[in-house]
Amino acid sequence: MLENENKMFAEDPLTKAIGAIGKWQIWICFVVFLVKFPVAWHQMSIIFLAPPMNFTCATNEEFDNVCLKNCSSYKYDHSTFEETIISQWDLVCDKAWLKNLTQTIFMLGILVGNMVFGHLSDRFGRRIPFLGAVFLQLLSGVATAYSVNWYMFTTLRFLLAVATGGTMVTSFVLTMELIGARYRDTVGIIYQIPFNLGHLSLPLFGYYLRNWNTFQLAISLPSLLFLSYYFLLPESPRWLLTIGRTEEATKIMEVAAKRNGRPTENISTSAQKMAVEVSTTNEGRASVLALFRTPKLRARTIAICFNWFVCGLCFFGVSQYIGHVSGNIFINVAISAAIQVPATLISIYANRVLGRKITLISFNCVAGLSCLLITVVPHSGASHLTLGCIGLWGISICFATVYLYAGELFPTVVRNSGVGLSSTVARVGSMVAPFVATLAHTSAWLPPLVFGIVPLIGACLCIILPDTRGKKLPDTLEEGEA
Repeated sequence: MLENENKMFAEDPLTKAIGAIGKWQIWICFVVFLVKFPVAWHQMSIIFLAPPMNFTCATNEEFDNVCLKNCSSYKYDHSTFEETIISQWDLVCDKAWLKNLTQTIFMLGILVGNMVFGHLSDRFGRRIPFLGAVFLQLLSGVATAYSVNWYMFTTLRFLLAVATGGTMVTSFVLTMELIGARYRDTVGIIYQIPFNLGHLSLPLFGYYLRNWNTFQLAISLPSLLFLSYYFLLPESPRWLLTIGRTEEATKIMEVAAKRNGRPTENISTSAQKMAVEVSTTNEGRASVLALFRTPKLRARTIAICFNWFVCGLCFFGVSQYIGHVSGNIFINVAISAAIQVPATLISIYANRVLGRKITLISFNCVAGLSCLLITVVPHSGASHLTLGCIGLWGISICFATVYLYAGELFPTVVRNSGVGLSSTVARVGSMVAPFVATLAHTSAWLPPLVFGIVPLIGACLCIILPDTRGKKLPDTLEEGEA
């Protein structure tokens, strides 16, 4: 494996010129990784924007959570939260489904943002679309806090999601293009930790800001900081080389090399060499449909895509479900978020020692079995919270693993399309998640049953996948099939 990597470095003029990783890349990664905090805040904010609230018909005295046909207005228990979108717009009884639809539309926005800004970043570079996404995130996030009805709130949250999806895809691509191959796996997983920390800090916002307007405003205003990235972030030299802007790429590479303590004399020659190599490589591209033309590749594509669906459905679904488990919502969410940081770190070790296949099968089983146990263990806040957290811990490791797996499984000629397809399927899972999480209002055992069975199916499908750890990445469709 080391010989293959060393060969890869020798063939990559950019890595050879600026180093696989150094002070310059670490600084850029630190700056970019901060963007993951608002990504987590906005994706998980529904937990505190629409938390469970006791209610009753305005004519009653006690909060019985009973829907009456002749009831025209409701009153709410404001002992925990001053105001939520549920109490403000009466999203209970026949309108209860609207709070789930809000989150589904938000996740659709993330998907649209991934696609739109993915295209824009290929056409206009990584930096400008990233800055545009940050600016849109700030505007739409702040505007959402002043929504006067559900329609305005949901529309603005959709725009916020498009922007958030844009920051996700552009920041990840920029980071991966600056890091050498040997460290790309590790940095790709560490990239998830700021999201975990953002999720962990969310209960603090929720605890001190019990009104949904101020809560939404507080998680949106930090995006002001990212406007300074206009001066801090460089363009990706790899992208500049792909479109022939060699002089600009050379300047950035020289700055990076100086910061990393490397020689700068031959950088111009290296840049010219890489520009030629990239233009040659870009000639060989294939449609995403090519993944379904041959039997083995088709089966593997379906298997890995289903596992992305599992991660999207169970990660966001179980996170929301934990917010509905009896007990202190702030402590419940904080505990469920805290376990994700060690899970992300464990996934680095597990993928190195066990490989992608065994890691994915093992932790799918951990997630699935722990969620299934919720259906048979006697109802208590502590036991259900513990099992839910174990399930979320397992699925967090799976999420980090499928990112690596998809990147290594698909042939080079369709790698971007394959990973894009997988990510799209994950977003579909996250769009379904809020409806599954709130099935507990209908039947308490339904959500953990769904969150238990789906990962076990994913684990079974992994059996047909090859383990890609330490293997040469497939370049052609023929290699991918073999």
